[in-house]
Amino acid sequence: MKENQHSQAIPSTVLAQAQAKIDEAKELLAPYTLALTPAERHGLPKMGEKTIGFVEKAFDFAKQNPNLVPPYLDVDAFGVDFSDAHGLWTLLNSVRQLEEGIDDTEMTAGSEAYQAALVFYHSAKTAAAQDVPGAKAVYEELKTRFPQGGGRRGTGAPAETT
Repeated sequence: MKENQHSQAIPSTVLAQAQAKIDEAKELLAPYTLALTPAERHGLPKMGEKTIGFVEKAFDFAKQNPNLVPPYLDVDAFGVDFSDAHGLWTLLNSVRQLEEGIDDTEMTAGSEAYQAALVFYHSAKTAAAQDVPGAKAVYEELKTRFPQGGGRRGTGAPAETT
């Protein structure tokens, strides 16, 4: 088994505080956020890293050159959209960094816990085969908790069936 990378327990109070702050942020932004269907998301032209400069310059020019603005373009609404898109883009990048750290840590902790469980399972299996008192009941109970065919390939998960 390789070295345990995740060895510092996150206190439940820290997790609860983080959840409360996430809930607070969701509540704070709720009046301003939208929910799009997959089709709506697909159909929208996207502003991203490559187009943000174009949008910013177009907005600046529209403000500076009102004679070039068509009557059907609301420059104030354009400004609100650009400002919010830019602010949310910055916020989204922070949330993505947080999500990546949480995901990586959860994946590491889960993997290490699963590997430890497999080590224990195989130890109980060996002990049961050697008639160690109580080992067979532990082994049989653990064996029933695996999906048919065992875990993912290459994990060393039990694959035997009875």
